[in-house]
Amino acid sequence: MTLLDHKKLAVIHIVKRELNLSDLEYRDMLEQVAGVRSARDLDEDSFRRLMRFFARSSHYRVTRHGLTLRQKLYINHLLADLGWDPVHLHNFLRKYYGKDRVKALSKKEATKVILALKNILSSQQCPS
Repeated sequence: MTLLDHKKLAVIHIVKRELNLSDLEYRDMLEQVAGVRSARDLDEDSFRRLMRFFARSSHYRVTRHGLTLRQKLYINHLLADLGWDPVHLHNFLRKYYGKDRVKALSKKEATKVILALKNILSSQQCPS
């Protein structure tokens, strides 16, 4: 059995933190999905099962409006690539979507934000 690398363990702990899972909830979920009580005991197959579980479960929703954790994490990744600070993001969301923060976006709005940020990033990377 090959254990997970540090990057995958980090992803699991990021998801745990993003979902505000207590340690008991987290360990119960690990046991239910993968049969282990610690992420260090996961192998590649059980890691994939855990990620599919997160993706399919209600836990994966950040808000009741439908924004998914995957969308939120991807938006954060694009913001880091763009080098935007929280004020820049706040102004962008307020101007184009009438929202104050990412968590207030619906799933459909988040998709539009992702496309817009990808276009902005693409236009910045093109040689002028």
